[in-house]
Amino acid sequence: MNEYKIIEIKKSIFEDNAKQADLLRSKLKKSGTFLLNLMSSPGSGKTSTVLRTAEFLKDEMKMGVLEADIDSDVDAMAVSRAGVKVIQLHTGGMCHLDAEMTEQGLDGLGTDGLDFVILENVGNLICTAQFDTGAVKNAMILSVPEGDDKPLKYPLMFSLADVLLVNKIDAVDFFDFNMDLLRSRAEKLNPDIIIIPVSAKTGEGMDIWIEWIRTEIRDWK
Repeated sequence: MNEYKIIEIKKSIFEDNAKQADLLRSKLKKSGTFLLNLMSSPGSGKTSTVLRTAEFLKDEMKMGVLEADIDSDVDAMAVSRAGVKVIQLHTGGMCHLDAEMTEQGLDGLGTDGLDFVILENVGNLICTAQFDTGAVKNAMILSVPEGDDKPLKYPLMFSLADVLLVNKIDAVDFFDFNMDLLRSRAEKLNPDIIIIPVSAKTGEGMDIWIEWIRTEIRDWK
């Protein structure tokens, strides 16, 4: 009888990635660079939120951005025009970043002297939530047009997010969206989640988001 090994690939991948993520967090702690993992579906306003965030913070702290996409460099171009250090990461068809890929991006960006880096993850609510990137905190964006039922459909994303930005609230009157219902659904999955309604377009609520970032960086250091 032939002998052969059975390898639980998914378990192995996740366990190895978790170890790499912890090592990356330790490395970032030593360098004093706070990494925020920003996740959402396509079209929710990640890049617009990054640009608004940069408006507030780029003059008070040294900031960088990792732009992750399957292809294209349009987001990196927009961030670069805003005067923020940025690097574009192409995932080669993969729908997420893991800790190793994130570290490669940070090495390419160069984190010497950077206080704050945003990883704008690949746009989707599924596999980005499955891989620890090594970030200090996880943030997600849900836009009003996507609906208040998304915690029911993508529970893992809401379970691991430290903060939820509800974007495009300037358009809430045009959609069947119940903020109280969204809040109760998200908090049922994650009682500690911070929920901040914002509009990256008008700037509404962004001051609360920015203060959350400042507080997290200050407490982490």
